[in-house]
Amino acid sequence: MQSVTLIIDKRLELSTKYKKLLESETNRVIVSKDLITAIKIIQDKEPDLIIISDSFDDDLSDFCRQVRALTYNMRPVIVATSKSADINDRIKVLESGADDFLSEPVNSDEFKIRMNAHLRREYESNTDTKELLPNRNYSMRAIKRLLSTDEQWAILYISIENFDMYKQAYTNLASDKLLQTYGAIIKTTLGENDYLGKISENIFLAITDTYKAEKIARFLIFAFDSVASKFYAEHDLDRGYMIMQGDESAGRRADFVHSTISVITNEFTKYKDTAQIMNTLIQIHNMADIQTRSNYLMERPKIEGNDSVLTKDYNNKIMIFEPDEALSVLLNTILKLQGYDTEIINHYDIPEEKEIPALIIVDAGDLEKKNGLNLCYKLKQEENYKNSKVIVTSIIHDKELVLNTGADLYLPKPYEIPSLIKWVNEFMREFNI
Repeated sequence: MQSVTLIIDKRLELSTKYKKLLESETNRVIVSKDLITAIKIIQDKEPDLIIISDSFDDDLSDFCRQVRALTYNMRPVIVATSKSADINDRIKVLESGADDFLSEPVNSDEFKIRMNAHLRREYESNTDTKELLPNRNYSMRAIKRLLSTDEQWAILYISIENFDMYKQAYTNLASDKLLQTYGAIIKTTLGENDYLGKISENIFLAITDTYKAEKIARFLIFAFDSVASKFYAEHDLDRGYMIMQGDESAGRRADFVHSTISVITNEFTKYKDTAQIMNTLIQIHNMADIQTRSNYLMERPKIEGNDSVLTKDYNNKIMIFEPDEALSVLLNTILKLQGYDTEIINHYDIPEEKEIPALIIVDAGDLEKKNGLNLCYKLKQEENYKNSKVIVTSIIHDKELVLNTGADLYLPKPYEIPSLIKWVNEFMREFNI
């Protein structure tokens, strides 16, 4: 993405000279000859560098203060130019919000080097240190600049799902390598006029043209799935999932990482602001996300119709398979106090014609019969229950045996009630996203 420099100067000759010195393939220079137009440009373009001269009637320090107040969210570099060389004038302007002060006439080479240094520092201060990509603030700035153009564009919101679990299981070093590899793959698909930045640690944002956006998304899904297996240990690949370790997540089954991509363009929808763009990207991304594999979804022309949008009701239901009557009463009471709708079942048969629960808590039974483990396996094969989260509580101290049935969490008995409640809240949130 090009940097944007705004020169606010009434003088035609000097402003033209400064523009010629600074304009390049990587820096777009805009000149404003009045303050009202300058304010509109600042709001629309969020320039990286603003050069203000004292050619206006307003006091230079007051104008610097106004611009700084107007740009407190974006924090651009402000450079003041003045015919004055008085030290008191310099101090006054710098105290008013300017980052630099140049006395005119200024040497052309010095001017160019100084301004490029400011632009370089501005970019570096908004760069992610791991992949050397622009951060969220800079990415939001890039989106805002799109809105003030008439060009056709497409935005790709590219995430690595289950990244936090992978990071916890395989350490920061391995997760950084995964991010850097995927970042490098994304870069190879983009042209020199395209943009690539970050939204968060595991979310990339790319801006390109509408013609190649879907091809890029399709290739990235293929490329990510092709390399992802190289970031796992053989025993995890053989098993088909990760088993989380540590005090917080011990015994949790975790799916492998996958990539989800949402794509929007201004071909069908005219977006008003960055908030609308980000909300649309996130909504499409949530629809595209498939739990076990990579996928992408692209915005299409809308077809309107009555009742065409279905909303998902919050599922508050918990089903508890627990043969121990005292424990089942305790669980039922505690979870009801937490606001959940619970149902106790004192046998190991799948109930018929029941409301599908968001969460199922299953006692594994004894080591010989494995009634609970067999039930968990059957539940995960049932179409109605396959998306329900399952916690298996057990005196059988074999995580892999339990998780191989499809359980989302192995919780060894005896367990502490606060630990169970923490997992219940987490899985209910995940189910209802």
